[in-house]
Amino acid sequence: MRRFVVALLIISLAQAYVVGQKYQRPQVQTPTVYRGDTATQPNPQTIANLKWFEVFKDDKLQDLIREALASNYDLREAVSRIDAARANYGITRSDQFPTIVASSDVINQRSSRSGQVDLPEPIKRDRSFGSVLLNLLDFELDIWGRLRKATAAAKADLLATEEARKAVITTLVSDVATSYFTLRELDFELDISQRTLASRVESLRIISLRQQRGVSTMLEVRQAEELVYDAREVIPALEQRIQQTENFLSFLTGRNPDSIARGLSLTEQQMPPTVPAGLPSDLIERRPDIRAAENSLIAANARIGVAKAAYFPRISLTAFLGFESGQLTNLFSGPRSVWGLAPQLTQPIFTAGRLKSNVRLSQADRDFLLTDYQKTIQGAFREVSDSLIAHQKVMEVRTEREHLVDTLRDRSRLAYLRYTGGVSTLLEALDADRSLFEAERSLAEARRDELLTVVQVYKALGGGWQ
Repeated sequence: MRRFVVALLIISLAQAYVVGQKYQRPQVQTPTVYRGDTATQPNPQTIANLKWFEVFKDDKLQDLIREALASNYDLREAVSRIDAARANYGITRSDQFPTIVASSDVINQRSSRSGQVDLPEPIKRDRSFGSVLLNLLDFELDIWGRLRKATAAAKADLLATEEARKAVITTLVSDVATSYFTLRELDFELDISQRTLASRVESLRIISLRQQRGVSTMLEVRQAEELVYDAREVIPALEQRIQQTENFLSFLTGRNPDSIARGLSLTEQQMPPTVPAGLPSDLIERRPDIRAAENSLIAANARIGVAKAAYFPRISLTAFLGFESGQLTNLFSGPRSVWGLAPQLTQPIFTAGRLKSNVRLSQADRDFLLTDYQKTIQGAFREVSDSLIAHQKVMEVRTEREHLVDTLRDRSRLAYLRYTGGVSTLLEALDADRSLFEAERSLAEARRDELLTVVQVYKALGGGWQ
């Protein structure tokens, strides 16, 4: 009895050593506020809590996002990875339970009466043998928790793939919105270029008439032609970028290259009046890529227990229970029952360092994923801070470019009035026109960048997968 009690204590201590390696979330230093957050005090509300259709109001953009969520190839691959991880979890979990199979066999035999052993006449030549058995196949008693740890690791892998799917959704929503806003900005630039070209063609016509009447010179005509060609050569480049952006949006939505339906114009896009970032401590719970990295870390931690359990003996059972008879008519009678039990114990004695190296490999994998987890968190804080700073500064740039366009538009009007009045040369008016054209295009880019910074903040905070 003493030996039995001592054995139980040893088993309990060893099991606590192996199974008791519980995961604890690593301590990560989080900032109290995001750098670039303009909130005067910490605010738990964040734009990331909004669903993507509450952030992006354009109906056509919403249709594109819905189509992408249904047909995007990256998202479909992520779903397939989840299915594979779920199947692997089921396979690993099944090892904790016994495998019982049923078997039966019937053997019909005819013996010769004049063979090696002559059969007397009363003995029948034809005989039938049969058996019906339930078999227990190599059921391992999980004393050390090896199978439980392996199941925990497979479950964590499954959760990691599910979080990875959410990360794909966040990226996909961001990519579709970014491409759509870029497309609308290119449309706006094309409209500016076409209007500018029409205006310059009209100016060239007037200057050509003045030259024919001797009021203007051929130099002024050539200068006006220069501006026409300058505006005209921009249009094909913009049309190229528009069609390529449409092709990319078609790819994101799982379609062949085709045109994209437009909704609100660049200047009509509605965005939240403020972009609250929320509390940095909540980012770890919200961003799916951080949660995926943590689940991978949990899986690696569990596999260390699996590797350590290999040091201890494995106890497995093989058994069968059923009936066996030389005559099928009395197969299930009492005296025909059979059973067998074969417990087996295996203990590693010499493995040339394989078990130790396997433990070290599992620990190294855990350390690598721990570093990756911490790196993912720090990268997330940087992305949020960068996007908040970009949003604030791009707003300032857009405001100044609006003032610049207003000033250059008035300057161009006054310059043409002075030219037609004979007060100044055409060169001054053409220079003002050229500056206005570039400023209007720069303003369109600033408006696009302001929209894109909202998308970047939304993605960096982990929004879009809800």
